[in-house]
Amino acid sequence: MVRRLFGGLMALLKMCGGHNGSKGEVSDEDGGDGGDRGIFFDLQELEIATELFSEKNRLGHGGFGPVYKGLMPNGEEIAVKKLSVNSRQGSREFTNEVKLLLRIQHKNLVSLLGCCFHGPEKILVYEYLPNRSLDYFLFDKINPGLLDWYNRWRIIVGVARGLLYLHEEAPIRIIHRDIKASNILLDNDLNPKISDFGLARLFPGDGTHTNTFRISGTYGYMAPEYALHGLLSVKSDVFSFGVLVLEIVSGRKNQNSRLGPEMADLLSYAWKMYQEGKILELVDQSLAGAYNRDEAATCLIIGLLCCQQITSNRPDMNSIHQMLSSDSFDLPRPGRPGLQGRRGGGYTSTGTGTVVGSKSFGLTGSEQNSFKSRSGGGSRASRQNSIIEEYSRNSISMSSFAEGR
Repeated sequence: MVRRLFGGLMALLKMCGGHNGSKGEVSDEDGGDGGDRGIFFDLQELEIATELFSEKNRLGHGGFGPVYKGLMPNGEEIAVKKLSVNSRQGSREFTNEVKLLLRIQHKNLVSLLGCCFHGPEKILVYEYLPNRSLDYFLFDKINPGLLDWYNRWRIIVGVARGLLYLHEEAPIRIIHRDIKASNILLDNDLNPKISDFGLARLFPGDGTHTNTFRISGTYGYMAPEYALHGLLSVKSDVFSFGVLVLEIVSGRKNQNSRLGPEMADLLSYAWKMYQEGKILELVDQSLAGAYNRDEAATCLIIGLLCCQQITSNRPDMNSIHQMLSSDSFDLPRPGRPGLQGRRGGGYTSTGTGTVVGSKSFGLTGSEQNSFKSRSGGGSRASRQNSIIEEYSRNSISMSSFAEGR
């Protein structure tokens, strides 16, 4: 099996324009010293780099095996993902991840440096990102001061750019299928990089969705049409992104039973707070009020838009990127979120409601699926007297955020 896997990857590398697997020469342009391995690492050098995969070098545990920090002889730090030896599913995810990451490259995607085969051992080697994953900062409150509003905003925008690349700009359209806080890695400057492509699926052509009999992902983040019926599309990633955005702004996990039945499910609670005109009460209290209220409200509304029950009503990543980057974008008003197929599910219907008042973070008239930008506006700094600033922090009038019933 390993020989077949190796042979298949060798053919794949040639197809993708990757290095061959020989110990071969390396040119001066590569900056090597004659010992370049291409993308293939020896098990022995990885054992030395990780001190025999010691617990003190263990960074965490992914879906298919532990991840270790390693130090190469040239001083380069690496992250080593060691897949479970006897996992058939691990072999499939391993091949899938190598296949995809060799064909795509973006500043908001983790970089694959190489891989290793040795008997039953299958190992992936990535760039090392010193700040590990977003969930350590967001939920475990490790050095919470680093995750101020400025960095939260940058992380949201960066993840959106990464998903936009996967969905629309990469040589092949890719659905990640497992967007969540633990799969967002942070570099020295807290720039986000989407990681763990073991569950990712190619999505060729212009079809809107595909059926899959293998439901893979993480409860709480999975779109209901996928969790319940196996209907997979780029809008599945959009749903997961929406949940992630709500988590980043609120600083809490999407499921937390310790908060009581009303608040346990973040998406359900966010929808309730939106209907009551109290959406900014979701903002993480650890920020102590030091955040841009206009940006925070924008993110929370985008999170709800991404999580709408009706798939076609969710914006695509291009529209989301425009919402985040434009100062003159009129946000649509979200309908009911899709809560079925998630723990603590509930609502099954959707609605767009009626705009109340002239100042609304939503649609007017019949434009319920419009994602057009408006003319005029100005910078965010000049919009501090906008709809958000006209209301107190803890009580936004229903004329600002319509019911959406």
